[in-house]
Amino acid sequence: MRNTVTPPQSKKILFSNPYFPVLRRRPKNNPHGQLPQLLFVTSYPPRECGIATYTEDLVHALNDKFEDSFKIKICALENDHEQHQYPKEVKYILNTQYPTAFKSLSNIINLDDKVELVVLQHEFGFYADCKDCFVEFLQDIEKQKIVVFHTVLPNADEGFKQHVHDIIRLTDAIVVMTERSAEILRSEYGVLPDKITVIPHGTHLVPHADKESLKQKYGIGNRKVLSTFGLLGPGKSIETTLEALPEIVRTKPDVLFLIIGKTHPGIVKNDGESYRKMLEGKVAELNLGENVRFINKYVTLEELLEYLQLTDIYLFTSKDPNQAVSGTFSYAASCGCAIVSTPIPHAKEFLSGDSGLIVDFENPKQLAEAVNKLLFDVQLRHTLRLNAMHKIVPTSWENAALAHARLFERLAERISLRHKLPELNLEHIRKMTTHFGIFQFAKINAPDRESGYTLDDNARALIALCMHYDLTGEQTDLPLIRTYIDFIQFCQQPDGTFLNYVDDKKVFTDDNLGCNLEDANGRAVWALGYAISMGRILPDDICLKAEDLIQRAMVAVENIHSPRAMAFAIKGLYHYNQFNDSKAVRILIQKLADRLTQLYIAQAAPNWQWFEPYLTYANSVLPEALLLAYLDTKEQTYAEVAKKTFDFLLAETFADDGEIKVISNRNWLVRGGEKNHFGEQPIDVAYTILALRHFYNVFNDVGYRAKMEKAFDWFLGSNHLRQIIYNPCTGGCFDGLEEHSVNLNQGAESTVSYLMARLSLEKHRRRLQRRQAKVYQLKLENYAFRA
Repeated sequence: MRNTVTPPQSKKILFSNPYFPVLRRRPKNNPHGQLPQLLFVTSYPPRECGIATYTEDLVHALNDKFEDSFKIKICALENDHEQHQYPKEVKYILNTQYPTAFKSLSNIINLDDKVELVVLQHEFGFYADCKDCFVEFLQDIEKQKIVVFHTVLPNADEGFKQHVHDIIRLTDAIVVMTERSAEILRSEYGVLPDKITVIPHGTHLVPHADKESLKQKYGIGNRKVLSTFGLLGPGKSIETTLEALPEIVRTKPDVLFLIIGKTHPGIVKNDGESYRKMLEGKVAELNLGENVRFINKYVTLEELLEYLQLTDIYLFTSKDPNQAVSGTFSYAASCGCAIVSTPIPHAKEFLSGDSGLIVDFENPKQLAEAVNKLLFDVQLRHTLRLNAMHKIVPTSWENAALAHARLFERLAERISLRHKLPELNLEHIRKMTTHFGIFQFAKINAPDRESGYTLDDNARALIALCMHYDLTGEQTDLPLIRTYIDFIQFCQQPDGTFLNYVDDKKVFTDDNLGCNLEDANGRAVWALGYAISMGRILPDDICLKAEDLIQRAMVAVENIHSPRAMAFAIKGLYHYNQFNDSKAVRILIQKLADRLTQLYIAQAAPNWQWFEPYLTYANSVLPEALLLAYLDTKEQTYAEVAKKTFDFLLAETFADDGEIKVISNRNWLVRGGEKNHFGEQPIDVAYTILALRHFYNVFNDVGYRAKMEKAFDWFLGSNHLRQIIYNPCTGGCFDGLEEHSVNLNQGAESTVSYLMARLSLEKHRRRLQRRQAKVYQLKLENYAFRA
């Protein structure tokens, strides 16, 4: 047994000794402003265990997604046979073989004012030697408690049910990972529905690297790949696949089956490598040496995700019908594998609806038939993997963290969630951009070349990259800025107007015919004006080109009458004047702003303060443009109409709980009609944030500032689906929020809109910090003067 004395370099308290003393003295109260602490009681790496990995991923996601909300510490579970050196987040170690250790830990938790909530990752095997101690431990803890059940057994005997009842009775909330597990708890264990929260097993978002390139990297060539992964043991039933493989090889001789993972440490301790040797013997017996490869190690996460991304068909062959959940095929689904699985509850629930194939337990014949069907039916394989990916993205670790955090906030009164700003990531924008321009659409995160290019997207991209360059000064932004402004030049016609649609062969398409191009022209003017306003930092060649293009475009601007086109043009002209202060441009701004004002006068009513008899798309740009017109011309009427209309719009797009719900792109909101909030687009949220920043700067209304933060949280999961819209893995943004799902394609409009919103919010925060620092400095100077 280890010594109970903590090593000098460690801050951990070890609960290994059965005679560990119970603390009697209550520690001092927390310092003012101390963040509440969450204590996870769980196995934890470097222990090689699925729940250890699960917890590490969850903790990382929580810390990555939230700031100034809570601190997380770990109590690592171990026993006399399973002891490790842990990372710094591990605060305690609980040896589950000693009853006194449970009592000691519960006393310390109760005496620690920092601990607000205890989260216990539960697997029955963790407490096999001391299950009654675990129940007493729960009873002794005086803090709020959540138990996460990784196994929920149906048809249990009365003794087992009583044990589970005791756990549930002493817990404030229960988390399970499937609806089936929740149903078993409700129907067989009598748990009240309000006590159960279903949070699916988290999965990693992946960039979906090129499958063929990964196969070359790992020396696989062009072979079709089957794989399975996880700590090996008889429960994995790998032999079922080996017995099916001869029939698969007969039809597809070059197929390769990867068995990824080392043997489970518990099995090695009791039985050595007998299971792996049995599998190796079966490979030799069936003459499968060229078709099976053992990856006999505990692979890193990066390696694992690459192996899964190069996999064509993932095989899950557990023989345990009561296995509640498997993280392995969840990871496979997130990596775009077609899946064949035995019918554990998780698989039956997840793979329904053409998301995968189910085969009976230990049935090599069915397995071979399913694999062969997928190997030769390319369209079916494609359909299954896409359907599975659409199901699995909501279970990303980012979404799992959000669901857990909302539960923490509900149970612990001292926890108030604050989203962390994701790091700036231009990877997807660079991927979507060629030397000619940015592609319009993407299939998931792969550029859709056939969708071609638009002036709209390249104009927005020019603005976003200028904003990014202004904030960061990164020289790598300049080639992109030049690409986008060159595209705008390509679209400009001899009369100064612009065409919008260009195919991937750089040819203007028929979409430009009979189409109202005013909005696209307005966006081009906005982009050019914004680039010109950056004249103090951008290279001369970019500014001169923007100046030339906007001068040629101004002749046509006066003839624009579409409300949004006029608004985009006003924004561009306002930014132009920030650098040039042109009287002629000011007169043009006034002319366009007068037209918007007249539209408002014609439509305004006590219950409808708007420019049109409906709210449609890009609504925020209309009041924002009038506010900018006021800033340039000092015409008070523009400010008054801007504020009335913007406040009206905000009342229609922010719910009572403070969350933004922009106008649906399915059905516009007609005066006197019903709202439909399903079909929300990132661009409308982004435009709202851009407008809110200007309105806060002018009116200094903290309500605008709060709404700006809340609106940005929409991208991070504060929406009706509680799912992220921004993909931090790729740097892309999903294309829309529907009623029951997120559109996983990451097109240019959505991605650039997110970036504009992200940069605008950071610029706002930096401005506030400078203002606060200035006020603080003035206070210090005033204090020094009086002293």
